[in-house]
Amino acid sequence: MGKLEDEARKRRKLGAVQQAMLLSIGLAGIMTVAMIAPNALQLLGRVPNNKYGFRNYSASILSQLASSGDIVFEERRGRQCARITESGKRTLAMRGFMLLDQLGKRKRWDRRWRVIVFDIPEKFRATRDTLRALMHRFGFYQLQQSVWIYPHDCEDVMALVKARLKLGSSVRYMIVEKLENDRDVKDYFGNSSLP
Repeated sequence: MGKLEDEARKRRKLGAVQQAMLLSIGLAGIMTVAMIAPNALQLLGRVPNNKYGFRNYSASILSQLASSGDIVFEERRGRQCARITESGKRTLAMRGFMLLDQLGKRKRWDRRWRVIVFDIPEKFRATRDTLRALMHRFGFYQLQQSVWIYPHDCEDVMALVKARLKLGSSVRYMIVEKLENDRDVKDYFGNSSLP
């Protein structure tokens, strides 16, 4: 691999880790610094080979996020915490728009359905209605009242939506290999892209 390719790969990896850290702080609103790296790793679906090296790496990324104004450090109950700023929320929103743009582009179907289910209490009806409106706008198919389906990877978009609407575990993301009676769903997404 050439030098430029290697540098570009490292830059993409750094950007993904930064976004994951910012998103994990955004999901919680405020989070102790010690918990940010494990949560970011969970979002990335990775575990580093050297956890001590990653601790230094994550401290560097957190300082970059702080210097860009996306997070601020605070002390709460004797622990150092990071809080997302309005600038950080805008950064996440812009990342969301980029993800939505990617979501709208046709990709080859991997024969897996992405299913989003949610159970949001009546007292949060406005949030539930906002979520339904977003799912409809993104092009998801409503399978049942609180069950939506999409044929392509949309995990990043859903993580941002959950963070923005502060939904946490009320929304679940599933990958389904087989769906009974799926002709209507395939017709919705267009027969040309789905076999």
